[in-house]
Amino acid sequence: MFERFTDSARHAVVLAQDQARTLGHNHIGTEHLLLGLIQEGEGIATQALAAAGISLEAVREQVVGVIGQGQQEPSGHIAFTPRAKKVLELAVREALQLGHKHIGTEHILLGLIREGEGVAAQVLAGLGADPDGLRRQVIRLLPGEGAKSPEYGAGRPGGTGPVRARRCWIRSAGI
Repeated sequence: MFERFTDSARHAVVLAQDQARTLGHNHIGTEHLLLGLIQEGEGIATQALAAAGISLEAVREQVVGVIGQGQQEPSGHIAFTPRAKKVLELAVREALQLGHKHIGTEHILLGLIREGEGVAAQVLAGLGADPDGLRRQVIRLLPGEGAKSPEYGAGRPGGTGPVRARRCWIRSAGI
């Protein structure tokens, strides 16, 4: 499912699962993806969130405040919520709109921002993060991307096109 994800993005997703287990949650939601992005520690998403003053401890505290903490760690497979799956789909869309072949932590963060309604969005709002400002910060941190418009253009001219490529990838990933 994650063959086009960078090592950092895969690591962030694994950390999201770890965060869900640690918090005693039987699902991986947008909040866990946000925690995983911060805990990953090296990607563009981490840098953008740190620049906005968003810390792992503050996010974890907000998550527990919004959805609580489970009584025990779940065993076995933990599934993504439909909203978390949507964020991963939006991450693919963001990467394609930027003309990127791989999905990095920055694309997952952009997907979280674009989704805008999950627990992660509530947490970011609770911590005073400005979604548009965070999006601009991510774009500024991308190598060679700072001059592009916030809407990222229309994909690669002469290529397969972002919509078709996204649909093919989503179908093959089972999202």
